[in-house]
Amino acid sequence: MSTQRQQTTRRKTTLALEIGLLLLLSLIWGSSFTLIKVAIPTIPPFTMVAARVTIAAIILILIALAQGHALPRRGSDWAALFVQGLLQSALPFTLISWGEAHIASGLAGVLNATPPMFVLAIAMMTVRGRLSINGQKLIGVGLGLAGVAVTIGADAFSGIGTAAPLAQAAVLCASLCYALAPIWGQRFSGRPAIVTAAGAMSCAALLMLPIAAALEQPWTLAPPPAQAIAAVIALAVVCTAFAMVIYFRLIHTLGPLGTTSGSYLRAGFAVALGTAWLGEQFTWSSIAGMLFILAGVVAVTVPAPAHGARRPAG
Repeated sequence: MSTQRQQTTRRKTTLALEIGLLLLLSLIWGSSFTLIKVAIPTIPPFTMVAARVTIAAIILILIALAQGHALPRRGSDWAALFVQGLLQSALPFTLISWGEAHIASGLAGVLNATPPMFVLAIAMMTVRGRLSINGQKLIGVGLGLAGVAVTIGADAFSGIGTAAPLAQAAVLCASLCYALAPIWGQRFSGRPAIVTAAGAMSCAALLMLPIAAALEQPWTLAPPPAQAIAAVIALAVVCTAFAMVIYFRLIHTLGPLGTTSGSYLRAGFAVALGTAWLGEQFTWSSIAGMLFILAGVVAVTVPAPAHGARRPAG
């Protein structure tokens, strides 16, 4: 019994650590919407994303090499990492950055809270996926959606029709990318997270640098203000390099649905930070919404209790 209690305690401790990392990742990525909003007026989207992923790729490669890891050598590995870099970084970063040129950062964060919906929809298309989805996860998703609705408040819905429809669609497409990315990323489970992050980010950089050069010619732009440069550096170092190491760890420990459930909290943080830093409209419903969101994340990530377990006699 003592051994079983020790194992149970270790499992609970490990789960608490993973949920803590999920909360940290949600805060980091929630702040990215605010940082993008600071930079986008003076740094166009392709250039911003190219700088962000290139700086992050260099940092991740240096960390991987310092830890004694070797980057993949096979072409098939790099092809898979290219898809990962496209889904997790290059495409959604660009879509969100462009979208935030037209809509508020808080609204972008809320619209980007939908990856778990896409993950569930994708899972429902397979027999194995349907078997892995239980009532608790469905309730968690429902609580998360309710939290998102409460967070943005009834007044925010009246403004959605006046925002650029393409910008809203772009952010939703980014959510689809974020849903597909952890599913694709499961194939890298046998590789250190830092190696996967470094390889995927390198592919994203190789894709975005020529696109930014061809479409925006960043060398011809006026020098951006210091706060915009600082925002891009923070996006690269904290919101991308550091966050990706946590992200690929969580894919292995919490799975795709558990990892994407952090998007609910990310929405809450995006609204809160947009209100505090950018003066975007604040409503007290954000507090109530965050409680729903947190409950949804817990329901999605915490394993359901086993049914049919025998109770001890006595």
